[in-house]
Amino acid sequence: MSVSIGDPAPDFSGETRDGALALSDFAGKKLAVYFYPRDNTPGCTKQACSLRDSYSELGDAGIAIVGISGDSLKSHERFTEKYTLPFPLISDPEKAIHEVFGAWGLKKMYGKEYMGTIRTTYLIDENGIVVDIINKPNTKDHGRQVLDRFAALG
Repeated sequence: MSVSIGDPAPDFSGETRDGALALSDFAGKKLAVYFYPRDNTPGCTKQACSLRDSYSELGDAGIAIVGISGDSLKSHERFTEKYTLPFPLISDPEKAIHEVFGAWGLKKMYGKEYMGTIRTTYLIDENGIVVDIINKPNTKDHGRQVLDRFAALG
């Protein structure tokens, strides 16, 4: 399955270090849901830290952030503590949320094909509609990218 701009966001729920979290928890708020491959890897760390560094600006714009990867809750907890991440990370080891959004699929690296997380960010408006999709986000400046994309939508 895959989500497109204009679609209602899939009704997801998953576990974070602070308990269960669902799309319905963000009703009436703008939300950026970002899928990333692994905690503590260079690109994923840059992306998370960019969002962390823009967190107050994102909050001022009324934008909530949720990260999702296949890592364990323990891994998320260590990653969150090490980099002081102020937003929740959902553990999706079965890739159920990945699949419903279309963020799990065939990838290629060094000529080899494998299944993996497709780094993607879905921007969801206050009504639960996907209003933009950032394919291949700029990991070093992702916070600014999210702010700019939401601002361009009005």
